[in-house]
Order: sequence, then C-alpha cells, then structure tokens
Amino acid sequence: MTRDARVVGPDVLRQVRFIELRARRLMTSLFSGAYRSVFRGQGIEFAEVRAYEHGDDYRAIDWNVSARMGSPYVKTYEEERELTLFLVVDRSGSVAFGGPRTKADVAVEVGAVLALAAARQNDRVGALVFADEVEQVIPPAKGRRHVLRVIRDLLAFAPSGRGTNLGAALGYAGQLLGHRAIVVVLSDFRADGWELPLRRLAGRHEVVAITVDDPRELEFPDAGWIELEDAETGARTLVDTSDAGGRMRLRIAAEEGRMARARALQRVGVDHIPLVTHQPYAQALHAAFARRARRLQR
Repeated sequence: MTRDARVVGPDVLRQVRFIELRARRLMTSLFSGAYRSVFRGQGIEFAEVRAYEHGDDYRAIDWNVSARMGSPYVKTYEEERELTLFLVVDRSGSVAFGGPRTKADVAVEVGAVLALAAARQNDRVGALVFADEVEQVIPPAKGRRHVLRVIRDLLAFAPSGRGTNLGAALGYAGQLLGHRAIVVVLSDFRADGWELPLRRLAGRHEVVAITVDDPRELEFPDAGWIELEDAETGARTLVDTSDAGGRMRLRIAAEEGRMARARALQRVGVDHIPLVTHQPYAQALHAAFARRARRLQR
C-alpha cells in the first residue's frame, strides 16, 4: 500500500530550502512561542497507583488494587511531554487545481510550517500521503533532518492515482498511530464516506482539518461554451458560461457544497481551518490558532 518517494532532483531540494526559510519567518508570526498553547499535550501516560486522598476523583479508583489492599487506591497519570504531529495529505486530482498556486502547493507549505514548529519543540513528525489509496507513509520521528525529509518527500511526491479515498486514508492513519497524536488533515474533502472514519479518528486523537479551496471553483467567467473535465474521473461536460443563470446555479451549488462540508466537520467535532489559494494563509492560520489556544486555556 505504501511506496518510497521518487528520485529527488535539485529543483525539489531548492524548494525545500526556500520553504524552510519562509516557514521560519511564519512560525514566529503564527505561534510567537505559543506552539504548546495551540497543540498542547492531550495524551496521558500511566504514572502510578497510590492511596486515595481526599479530593481525588472517584472515577480514578483502581478497584482491583483497592480490593487487594483493603482500602481505596487511585491510578495517576501524567501528560505526555512529547507530542506526535501526523500529517494526512491529499494529493488526488482535485487538489492539483488552482492558481497561481495549486491547492496542493498551499497544503504542502502549511504542513511544512507545522512540521518545523513541531521539530523545534522536539516532537515527532510523520506523514501519510494518499489519492485513491494510501501511497506513502513516513513514520513519526524526531529531528530537523527528519522533518526536512518529510517536506522533501511531500514536494517530490507524484501520485499514481487521481481519485480520492479519504475515508481509507483516515482509517489507515488510525491503525498506524498507537499513541494519541495531533492529526492534521490537509484536503479539500471532495470525497464521500469520510465522516465516520474521521469521527473514529477524532475519538482517539486530536484532529484538525485544514481545507484548501480555489476561487475559480466558485466563479466562472463569461467565456461562452467551455468544456470542464473532472480532475479525478476524467469525465467531461460542456457548460455555457455566457448564461448568467447557469453561472449562478454553479456558484450556488459550489457554495452549498462548502457549507455542507463545514457542517459535517462541525458534526464530527474537529477544528476546521478553511484556506484559499489566492490569499496568504498566514493570517487565517494565526486567527484560527489564536481561537484554538483561547479555547484550550479555558
């Protein structure tokens, strides 16, 4: 199900260096040293069993030990000091769309910023790349060298398929991750059957969905008859863009699709950060992370 990254040329290595330099500047403005307040450790590890003390949560009582000892004992836990950031990156045909940068370009750079921020905190970083199936997995590991490899592989990746099997990718990520992790899903979510796998993943991990859209998916120019091709299935359709009513119907359908996606993500209970290709993403990320940090501090 997985495969190695393809041969990496000098152009990709230059891109890695450019993204690293750009990401350093962005990390300062996005997190300002507050990475832990945005992605604080949600995982817990068992520490010890000790005698019950007044004020302890009765739900922490270890009934087996208490029965053996003849008095109540409680399990204690401590927050994991290290986090795991795991990127689930969509490289299907639909994310190859956009201009002047594609949706995939924006997703990879955002993932790079988060990965470098995690590496700065000595956290583990891993990634899963998919299209109509999972095509590459980079197991979580530490260190700047490893993170640069993750970025390199994301940039050099060329998918074998064009479709989107987001549900299978989410399920695979859930099987792969043993300990609680921060899972960032970078996709346009143009797929079916992902709600239940995402709900299951969010039940065990801290999940953030970052969607990337392009304005041309909403606005069609008045250019007469044009042929549209589905980037994933290859199906072609003729559309008369000179018909104002037709353009409006297409826009309404696209808007309804985005709203339905937002409602679905809200139902699942994950953080949703919507981005667009034609605007800088730093401000949108900063606002979303600030809201997240405030909520987690309550």
